[in-house]
Amino acid sequence: MDQSKLRPPVGAKHKRKRVGCGNGSGHGSFSGRGCKGQKSRSGPNVRVGFEGGQLPLIKRLPAQRGFTNKYKTIYSTINVGKLNEFATDMEVTATELHKAGMIQTLKYPVKVLGDGNLDRALTVKAKKFSAIAKEKIIAAGGKAEEI
Repeated sequence: MDQSKLRPPVGAKHKRKRVGCGNGSGHGSFSGRGCKGQKSRSGPNVRVGFEGGQLPLIKRLPAQRGFTNKYKTIYSTINVGKLNEFATDMEVTATELHKAGMIQTLKYPVKVLGDGNLDRALTVKAKKFSAIAKEKIIAAGGKAEEI
């Protein structure tokens, strides 16, 4: 193969658009900028989000206030009432809750909340318990163990 005979494929190379070079070029007179107006002029154009003096969308929307705490702990929550699905005297852990489909992921620590009633003794192991949840588990004859 002779390197001097190599050519790019047809359509791979484009001619540079030469604007303002007479009406015969197809890009004469207004040079593809339309008629008069702010965007037809030379020099810097309007900034991003500028709406012609109208109050821009970014200022019309309610402002984001406060801050996001990047150290906040996100918990997988479960209510005491849902624990009735487990057998009596069973040890309930995050993996058991995940297997039962009560929490979606093991990525976050588990917190037990106090909604509902518990009618069986269970040993529940979780990262945190609300005060009412702890009372209800103990009242049912079970144990609430914080990991």
